[in-house]
Amino acid sequence: MLRRMLRKVCTLVGLATLLVAASTLTAFAQQAIQSRKLQASTLRTMKPSTLHSSQNLKRYGTTKNSVGLKTAESSSIPGIDSIVNWSDQFNYAGYDGNGNAQSVWPYTMVGNPPESGQSTSIKAPIVPVTVELLGPDGSVALTFGPDGNVVNNALSSPEFEPFIYTNGIGQFNDQMMRAAFADRLHHHHHGDGERDDQDGWHTILYPKLRTGRTIQVPFLTANGANAWYYFVNAAGQPVLGAIDYDTFGNLLFPATYPFDSSTPVGAAELAGDITTHDMSTFLFNNTVLFYGGNIKNCCIIGYHTYDYEPGIPQNGNLPRLYVLNYSSWLSPGLFLFGFEDITPWSHEMAETFNDPFINNATPWWLSVDPFTGGGNCQNNLEVGDVVEVLDSLNPVSTIPGNGLTYHPQNMALFPWFAFESPSPANLGAYSFPDETTLPSLSPGPLLPGCVAAP
Repeated sequence: MLRRMLRKVCTLVGLATLLVAASTLTAFAQQAIQSRKLQASTLRTMKPSTLHSSQNLKRYGTTKNSVGLKTAESSSIPGIDSIVNWSDQFNYAGYDGNGNAQSVWPYTMVGNPPESGQSTSIKAPIVPVTVELLGPDGSVALTFGPDGNVVNNALSSPEFEPFIYTNGIGQFNDQMMRAAFADRLHHHHHGDGERDDQDGWHTILYPKLRTGRTIQVPFLTANGANAWYYFVNAAGQPVLGAIDYDTFGNLLFPATYPFDSSTPVGAAELAGDITTHDMSTFLFNNTVLFYGGNIKNCCIIGYHTYDYEPGIPQNGNLPRLYVLNYSSWLSPGLFLFGFEDITPWSHEMAETFNDPFINNATPWWLSVDPFTGGGNCQNNLEVGDVVEVLDSLNPVSTIPGNGLTYHPQNMALFPWFAFESPSPANLGAYSFPDETTLPSLSPGPLLPGCVAAP
């Protein structure tokens, strides 16, 4: 009897010890998670931005295997399996990235050439992605993902639904491109002499909601740094997650070929949810990135790229380029200057139209806000990067929708990058849809770093 009682006591003591240990571990995990908490009010001191080439950040997907893309005037890039595209060039006496004089600047864009008068239809899959932030014990600490309202609002946004612009009625990106190349369009005239601006050249997106995917973000990065943080509102409710840039890229894109379905991009490719002929979106919700292992380097709200995969016999062994973007839907009030809902997405989609393969080099250009002094110095055809720093010059437009006012970013038009004066675009503008956002050209010609040429 005494022996049984002793065994029972020992068992109870052991159980109590395990419960105390488990409780201690749980307390430690909760304490560790709490250490990642930041106040949402600090977001209003941080500058939301997209990924810039000037930041020298690796673009996942394009760098797994290198592929050289060469453009040819008035034709698409040969020898690849990808989205429909056309190429051309402009002339300007500028300097390349190494400071060498360059006067001919080739570029490639989505769709058919403006002079062709041929419209293009492109499927635009949307893959909603849920983010699970893991605690130190591997359990799910927090979850951020686009719910049904966000997805429905995205499908009903100006990216797909027609709206009235100064140059016609249509989708945001189609009208942007028509505004940029207004001088190259062949307009039709009716018998009464009226011009029909809606005939001819269009590039139309057709959305399709695809299977949602999930990524789980570990507590620490591969080198032991913090892999994520989260922001809470005044009531202590989580409102936004921030993820280390490199960790995010490794979780989103397949690493090698042949690959499995462990990442959202890989899974969508294997399932046929996205194809090389599509313009695909991986849609997040209140999920941003920081880089350099420092949360102060926040917040990247989107980027466009392509996932490169080698050819297969079914496509003639041509390199496969899946054109896509990561974009975060943003709740109102998190950031200043009207950056909310589709601001990041509109930026990335517009830049995809203008620079689908991220290889459109331009003369160096400088965009600086005249009041805040913030600016970008770059040498690529990234139409959103020019404007996102112009805090006092209407970086964001408003477009009424069905129960929601959308906030697409204003974009620089192609003539701005070609240093054309006066602008041959619609209304002689350099920006769209607000023609007043970019009243003038960048200074030029400029050397690398936007130093004035002698």
